[in-house]
Amino acid sequence: MTTDSWRNLIEHIGLLYQEYRDKSTRQEIETRRLQDSQTDPEESSPSEETPPETEPASTPESKAAPQINLLRNSNSRFNLWQDLPEIRSSGILSILQPDEIKLQEAMFELVTSEASYCKSLNLLVSHFMENERLKKILHQSEAHILFSNVLDVKAVSERFLLDLERRVEENIVISDVCDIVYQHTVDHFSVYITYVSNQTYQERTYKQLLQDKPAFREVITQLELDPMCRGLSFSSFLILPFQRITRLKLLVQNILKKVEEKSERETTALEAHKELETVVKACNEGVRKMSRTEQMISIQKKLEFKIKSVPIISHSRWLLKQGELQQMNGPKTSRTLRTKKLFREIYLFLFNDLLVICRQIPGDKYQVFDSAPRGLLRVEELEDQGQSLANVFILRLLENADDREASYMLKASSQSEMKRWMISLAPNRRTKFVSFTSRLSDCPQIQCVHPYVAQQPDELSLELADVLNILDKTDDGWIFGERLHDQERGWFPSSIGEEILNPKIRAQNLKECFRVHKSDDSQRRKLGSRNRQ
Repeated sequence: MTTDSWRNLIEHIGLLYQEYRDKSTRQEIETRRLQDSQTDPEESSPSEETPPETEPASTPESKAAPQINLLRNSNSRFNLWQDLPEIRSSGILSILQPDEIKLQEAMFELVTSEASYCKSLNLLVSHFMENERLKKILHQSEAHILFSNVLDVKAVSERFLLDLERRVEENIVISDVCDIVYQHTVDHFSVYITYVSNQTYQERTYKQLLQDKPAFREVITQLELDPMCRGLSFSSFLILPFQRITRLKLLVQNILKKVEEKSERETTALEAHKELETVVKACNEGVRKMSRTEQMISIQKKLEFKIKSVPIISHSRWLLKQGELQQMNGPKTSRTLRTKKLFREIYLFLFNDLLVICRQIPGDKYQVFDSAPRGLLRVEELEDQGQSLANVFILRLLENADDREASYMLKASSQSEMKRWMISLAPNRRTKFVSFTSRLSDCPQIQCVHPYVAQQPDELSLELADVLNILDKTDDGWIFGERLHDQERGWFPSSIGEEILNPKIRAQNLKECFRVHKSDDSQRRKLGSRNRQ
């Protein structure tokens, strides 16, 4: 294979990565819908029907099978492995077991999606970054923030794709790809952390350039209109590396679900998944660290302490939730009084380790009159509430700023807001349904059919086809969920998802999730055992 092989493969991939990703996730949603509607979910869908059984003449290894040549195959634009002409003509489909065919499809998708991703990266660099008009408009520092180390990311992707293609062309039956994923993740994928950590500054710089430089806005608009971009925005190209490293982890998860248990391929897939998860977590932490530092500085400037001052800025502290609540005035006996002055406004800043209770004062400032460590907070929902006490809960500070116990009766604007505050203030409080870690065989589940971007720190951003356990829900349309593939928790509108009604499908989702994360579980057990010794 020549050094230009990856370029040829990219040319034969018809879809840009954004198009591939959208089509792939929508297919995943439709497949899950079909399975959910079946009375027996174990029945295979039409696309996964087993070929007619024939007497196997030989094993795949001993058969003189032709090689797959992706470079000459124009059908590899968004096809299944089993639809390739080489596969159809070889007779291999009558020899392989259905589970092995599904595994081949999962590995083939990882390879072709990387080619699609490379195609989009090339366009980002050649069409946008290297555009001469854009170069003249942008200051060197602006260009650096906007494109960061995308050339390093591109080089890593090209090297990765070349190794993947070499593996695919070794034999008509793909032996494995997760060993390649593992090696490249360990040796090269740190470039993703650098790129993604710059995301906060990248987004801000892009918005500022659009606002302050009409010439920049004009050039970007013209470049986006080029047929090569397929109607996709410049920003959709900038976010490619973060989307890819996250998707790559999910593709390895998909392979892991299909490999035989206790096999060498399972071990390799688990190792690759573990390393990818480390990179993804570092990427997420990089983004959060940049935005959290600025947010904490901004909050610190707004606070004036009526009590003993508490240092707000800390490298290990971040904001979980903030907002206005109504505090009940007077003794508890006044709860029955129907008066407009029954409640007064207070403002809460809840951090991961601290609660600060304030009153808003003129000049966009907040006067702090109480605080407590988050671990010393307790919440209690009022029962038999009348209309005036709807969405009211009691917040207890076991040890407040004056080193004494204090209670606040607080009213939220809605049922969902009340529940969100209660779960944020006391995260160990039992939810309506159990979490993934409880290991129960069934739990209400929902799949995301519309993407959602979190608007508040306690919300969860969701991608198409994400599957979540439902931990709690409200009557006014909000769900508190736990995403299966990474156990991240947060709130989101119920309108963005569809509940999975088939208990067998829910159980299968949990079983697959347990398998993917079993290496994490064994690691936790080892740590727990060491701690007890």
